[in-house]
Amino acid sequence: MVDTQGLLLGVKVLPANITDRAGSQQLLQELRQKQPQIKLHLFADGGYKGKWEAWVKTTLGYSVEIVQRPDANTRGYWLPEGQELTEAQIKTFRGHREFIVIKKRWIVERSFAWLSFDRRLNREYDLLPETTEAFIFLSFIRRMLRRLAAFAQQHAVSA
Repeated sequence: MVDTQGLLLGVKVLPANITDRAGSQQLLQELRQKQPQIKLHLFADGGYKGKWEAWVKTTLGYSVEIVQRPDANTRGYWLPEGQELTEAQIKTFRGHREFIVIKKRWIVERSFAWLSFDRRLNREYDLLPETTEAFIFLSFIRRMLRRLAAFAQQHAVSA
């Protein structure tokens, strides 16, 4: 889980037999216990729509916004008689959709890309999920320290 700047709020590494929805519930409950004063507005993709979204709103009291492609889950189009499909509509059936910027989605993807710069996190070497979590925390701590150092250096020069 990252904030809107892409900085880490929490991480939970789980075995592959636990779904992302179940894992995110564990992560959100842990975050709620550690920092109950934080009020979150969550952005989630279409896979979290439905029961998970309702659980977050009722159990934790956080607001949730589901962000997904406008043509997500398109199975067909109803058209008036004589009207033809547009090129974009035809592409959705062929599986060749154009690139669309999806609100807030790139923030999480960028954070994952940052993790790929760390050699240790580029492959899965660890037997314990806690070890991987620790290295993810270390990676983001280093990233935050570099930002703070650059900020401090910039303001020290101007002062």
